[in-house]
Amino acid sequence: MPFSKTTSASVIQEWTEAAPFWDKHRSLISQMWSPVTQALIAAAGITEGQSILDVATGPGDPALTLAPIVGPTGQIIGIDPVPAMVTAARREATRLNFTNTRFEVAFADSLPFPDATFDSALSRFGVMFFPSPVDGICEILRVLKPAGKLALAVWHLPAQNPFFRVVENILDRYISPNASNPDAPNSFRFAPPGKLLNILKEAGVATPTEELLRFTMTVPGTLEDFWALRCEMSDKLRGLLATLAPLQLAEVKHQSLQAARACGSANSLAFPAEVLILNGKKPA
Repeated sequence: MPFSKTTSASVIQEWTEAAPFWDKHRSLISQMWSPVTQALIAAAGITEGQSILDVATGPGDPALTLAPIVGPTGQIIGIDPVPAMVTAARREATRLNFTNTRFEVAFADSLPFPDATFDSALSRFGVMFFPSPVDGICEILRVLKPAGKLALAVWHLPAQNPFFRVVENILDRYISPNASNPDAPNSFRFAPPGKLLNILKEAGVATPTEELLRFTMTVPGTLEDFWALRCEMSDKLRGLLATLAPLQLAEVKHQSLQAARACGSANSLAFPAEVLILNGKKPA
């Protein structure tokens, strides 16, 4: 996750604790978000032989998905500020015997690369967590080659993404949701159309565009598998659930799974999903 180098130790610790779960579910998450990855690949114009930066790579995806595309003459570098995430990414790259990938512990607003290093840069669900999005985008532009492409994916409105809301809607009946700063780092920070587009313009991105991607997020497994995945992916959700009394927790789980049942069968769930894909270029 692409925090600033001024991020508190407690936030880094939260993501460190989440890292084993993201590593555990890496294949499933990659499958769930494959349509988003493919949209980013197209938006960034990624082809064989290119040098690509993956910002907020987590345990290594989409960087590892890109490795076969750029081939042996290309290179993928993934960065993340959480050492446990980077360790997981390196371990998976070794397992896959990829020699054209590299993973580094780094912050989005302080990239350890020379100017004009990369042909393209992308970030799948990372920019929402930049402490200063303008600074982060400017730093990414710095390391892009002239006319290099930038592609970003952020979640659209919460109501259009029931994978997230199916549990939270039930939980809100038991725990009053806190009023949050709309500009605070969170998954839906850039859900309103045009919000991130304006930041790209402010940062100096050339010809920025925004498109709505609608897709089906397929989640293989049982309802119990979905509950485990949803809870393990979110440190915030686990923390809120931990505040409930045992009977309340059981009722939240029961109602959540009843709601999720409408999205699939006994062995697979299919959630409608919406993501904003933004892209542009470094000025030539």
